[in-house]
Amino acid sequence: MPGVGVRGVFDGVGADFETFWAERRICLLATVAGDGTPHTVAVGVTVDLAGGLARVIARRGSQKIRNVLAAGEGGARVAVTGIDGTRWSTLQGRGIVRSDRASVAEAERRYAQRYRTPRPHPERVVLEIAVDRILGSVR
Repeated sequence: MPGVGVRGVFDGVGADFETFWAERRICLLATVAGDGTPHTVAVGVTVDLAGGLARVIARRGSQKIRNVLAAGEGGARVAVTGIDGTRWSTLQGRGIVRSDRASVAEAERRYAQRYRTPRPHPERVVLEIAVDRILGSVR
């Protein structure tokens, strides 16, 4: 079952925001490592305005996924940032790792729309971020 997002956080965003998060661009994902240091990595992100979610597909053994899993069943606070020159947008929220086939398939479908069809990977999971805060110059 897909995660429950906070749709209200996207209420009132403008067309520029929607376009920004639909355009193909590499983004940065920030998690917190076990020793408390920030872990930032380049990722592809998709945004589901209706569901209040941002999604990142990843390999189960990746550091970003291990960081979120280490926080426990409730997930971890994470942030994803897109940058385009002086324009930028950060989405913050609680990230949960999902491995069920339906969640992964939905994330792959959305990724293919924004980027390209992802290569199959047997260890693929999805980091679903229930967005609760938007920062940036793009609103």
